[in-house]
Amino acid sequence: MSDFFSSLIEILMPFLVAFIFAYMLEPLTKRLEQLKVARGLAALISLLIGLFASVVILLLLLNLLQHEIPLIKAQFPVWLRNLQEWLEPTLATFKVRLDWEIIRSVVQTQISSQLTDNANALITQSLGTLIKSSSSVLGFFASTVLVLFILFYLLLEWDSFLDMIAEFIPVRFRETFFKLSNEVDVLLSHYLRGQVLLMIVLACFYSLGLLLIGVESAIPLGMFTGLVTFIPYVGFLISFILSLLAALLQFGPGNALIAVLVLYGVGQLLESFFLTPRLVGERIGLHPVAVLFALMAFGQLFGFFGILLAFPMSAICLVTIRHFKHKLLTSQWFNSNS
Repeated sequence: MSDFFSSLIEILMPFLVAFIFAYMLEPLTKRLEQLKVARGLAALISLLIGLFASVVILLLLLNLLQHEIPLIKAQFPVWLRNLQEWLEPTLATFKVRLDWEIIRSVVQTQISSQLTDNANALITQSLGTLIKSSSSVLGFFASTVLVLFILFYLLLEWDSFLDMIAEFIPVRFRETFFKLSNEVDVLLSHYLRGQVLLMIVLACFYSLGLLLIGVESAIPLGMFTGLVTFIPYVGFLISFILSLLAALLQFGPGNALIAVLVLYGVGQLLESFFLTPRLVGERIGLHPVAVLFALMAFGQLFGFFGILLAFPMSAICLVTIRHFKHKLLTSQWFNSNS
């Protein structure tokens, strides 16, 4: 049974990924169509813009890896020596002695085996592992082409696709279905539009802040921080750790590290209390624990693209639960005393 579900998920994955990107890019396609651009050309332009944005995010991440990996190898012996100087007096008070030469040798060996001097080689190995995770190299590229193909035709015939789905809904359920789907659509479209603006503003804010601090990878780090805010909590945490690591590698513990902490603290306050309420409004409305559960569950089922599924599916579940809750609370059975 587990093999069946694994095969089913693998088959459905390209269609799910294409549908998510089509939903995100459909407003852009409609906007281009309103500007008198033919629907086919508008769909193609939207597809290319989406592809370009995905490639930019990937290149930013690769740029960070190429810059930070050699610094980690170069600075790690200094970190270990500073740790020894700080920790050894404390351990001495408890009469604990460590052989730092053995620790240094073991750690250096592990670092050398895990982090190659050539960051390009590590990236190449990672890309190879990603491709090998598919059933074959040909299968990986075939899936990528299939996603783009489905995405283009979904953008080209979006309204017809939705009408086709509606035809399979039983007549007595259609009114409820359309009501719920409209609520989900309003919720998600409002969120996505605001989230794009939020990503742009935060990318500029963090890039400028890190640039003023003097961090060498300021622009890639700042843009990466802004772009990954669409992954709640996890995206911010990853970019925050990368920025702290970059400052620590470049300047060591000191004022620059404190400046990065202040920058991200101010950025988080700015996002939570000013930008999000004005640009995004109330988000989907899920408790943070529920958001993390959705991210973990869909990430486990569908990998990275499962993270993209988490919000649409969470919105559908939330709207559906609200609907049934309203039905229950207003039902005669629930309010009856007998």
